[in-house]
Amino acid sequence: MNSSKSATDSAPATSLMLQEAMSAGDCVALQLSQDTERYAELGRTLRSTNFHSAVTVARGSSDHASSYVAYLIMSRLGRLVTSLPMSLVTLYKSPLVTRDTLAIAISQSGQSPDVVEPIQYFRAGGATTVALVNDDSSPLAQSAAWTMPLHAGKEQSVAATKSFITSLVAGARLVAEWQDDAELKAGVAALPEALRAASQADWSAAIDVLAPARNIMVVGRGISFPIALEAALKFKETSALQAEAFSGAEIKHGPMALIEEGYPLLIFATRGPAQAGLLTLAAEMRGRGARVLLAAPDDVPERDLTLPVAATPDLDPIVAIQAFYVMAAQLSKARGLDPDRPRHLSKVTKTN
Repeated sequence: MNSSKSATDSAPATSLMLQEAMSAGDCVALQLSQDTERYAELGRTLRSTNFHSAVTVARGSSDHASSYVAYLIMSRLGRLVTSLPMSLVTLYKSPLVTRDTLAIAISQSGQSPDVVEPIQYFRAGGATTVALVNDDSSPLAQSAAWTMPLHAGKEQSVAATKSFITSLVAGARLVAEWQDDAELKAGVAALPEALRAASQADWSAAIDVLAPARNIMVVGRGISFPIALEAALKFKETSALQAEAFSGAEIKHGPMALIEEGYPLLIFATRGPAQAGLLTLAAEMRGRGARVLLAAPDDVPERDLTLPVAATPDLDPIVAIQAFYVMAAQLSKARGLDPDRPRHLSKVTKTN
């Protein structure tokens, strides 16, 4: 008789990951009730400063949040934004020109030296430094000139959910104040209710497909690509599912060779200019035999999963990832795993 127990035998009925994901709307409501004047002051400072470039400093899920913020800055404000390879500062000691630069760090813990050191370097060199960080007493929070707390509360699950969503919201809030855009500000203000609604989305069709799967390709484009990256990471860390994220524009440059009968693809077709191409891609991949999970708003008849929408398309990725997180926590359990205890991972990762 085999007396061994699976990881889920001792796991609570509802995982911490799912509980924390479901709390995101309340966390965002708390964030939006705080630091109002500080965000307005930061917006005025950014509008009055002549930046020639901007960089983001982050790892893991926070780097995916940075990609979303970078997209908003580039598309709305016309500033080029680069994701900083931190080793240029921490290992190579490169002589970077930092004056007239905006440096934005995003972190849940604010503890990793390879996030803290570049912000210290940029600040010492005359850059404007901003930290979107959950722990406002952390080394990162102490290093930036502008520390904007995420107000997500302590995150117990190894897999970041509510801190990722609050990072996206803080980034959108920063851009709305910088641009002084009334529509985007109003859309941000409406996010708590939109997130609560998104947490009720039924994505059980994805669990049916992915519970037995060995691999998956996650696809987005434009503003939806950062959440494709995040979804692929969560598939790996909580479901031990080999997942790769690609832009819809890159599929035909090599990744298509992986497509075979039944190969699963999750496509995030959020609203905006990239949506039409992603819908065409979904149809083509179905024609090649792929098992497509097309996540799209309810006005797209051929969708497999219904994407919730926000007040404006630029905020749609925030509610889309909320719907995904709920499904991902459930999928992990369906695959016999515990989403709160991913193999080989810990909550705080410190790298140099």
